[in-house]
Amino acid sequence: MLPFPQFDPVAVSVGPLVVRWYALAYLAGFVLGWRWCMKMARDFPGSPPPALYDEFLTWAVIGVVLGGRIGYILFYNADEYFAHPIEMLKVWHGGMSFHGGMTGVILAAWLFARRKKISFFAFTDLLACVTPIGLGLGRLANFVNGELYGRPSDVPWAVVFPRGGDAPRHPSQIYEALGEGLLLLIIMYFLSRCPKVRARYGFLSGIFLTMYGSIRFCLEFFREPDAQLGFLFAGATMGQLLCLPMILIGLGIIFWSGKKHERA
Repeated sequence: MLPFPQFDPVAVSVGPLVVRWYALAYLAGFVLGWRWCMKMARDFPGSPPPALYDEFLTWAVIGVVLGGRIGYILFYNADEYFAHPIEMLKVWHGGMSFHGGMTGVILAAWLFARRKKISFFAFTDLLACVTPIGLGLGRLANFVNGELYGRPSDVPWAVVFPRGGDAPRHPSQIYEALGEGLLLLIIMYFLSRCPKVRARYGFLSGIFLTMYGSIRFCLEFFREPDAQLGFLFAGATMGQLLCLPMILIGLGIIFWSGKKHERA
C-alpha cells in the first residue's frame, strides 16, 4: 500500500483570501474548454461561430455551479439540506454533482441555442468534446482533497486516505481522472477529427453521454459509496443509477443523429 501524499488542498492563501486546488481545477477546466471550443469552431466547417462559445462561457459557469449544487442536494443529501436549508448556500463546504452540473449546462445550452436561433446539437457537439478536460482536472482535485476515495483493496497501489480510516483503498479518483478525463478526451478528439462524424448533428453529444455513463458506471465498482446513501437498488450506487438514463439517452441521440438528421 502507499501512504497518502501530504497535499495541501489550499493552493494560495493571502490573508483571509484562500484559493483551493479544487476551485483552480474548475477554473482551468472552463478556460481550457472555452479556448478549445473556439478553436474547433474556427477549424471545423459548419460549426457555430466561435463568438457564440465566447458568449456562452458565462452561461456554462452558471449552469455548472447551480446545476451541480442543486443536483447534489437532491440526489445525495436531500434530507440533511431540507432540515438545514441555510447549508444549501454554503458551497465552500463542498458538495457538487456531475450529473446535476451536466443537466444545468444542457439546459443553459438549450436556452442559449433558442435565443441565438442555432441548432442545439450543432452547438453541444463541440461542448461534448471539451467536457472531459474539466472532468479529469476535477477528479485530480478530489484526490488532492482526499475525498471520494475508493473501496478497501489489497492492490499494490492502494492508498490509505486520511478520511478513509486505516484500510488501504483504491485511488478511484485517479481511475476516474484517467477514464472520464484522459481516455474520454482522446476518444472525443479522434472522433471529432472525422468529417463524417461531424456531419451528423448530435452524434458527438450522444457518444459523450454514452461513453461517460459507461465508464463512470464501471469505475463506480471501485469507489466507496456515499456514506449517507450506501448501496441502493440491486446493490448499485447513486452514481451508477444516474448513469443508466444517461447511457440510454446517449444511445437514443446517436440513433436519431444517424437516421434522419445528417448535415447537408
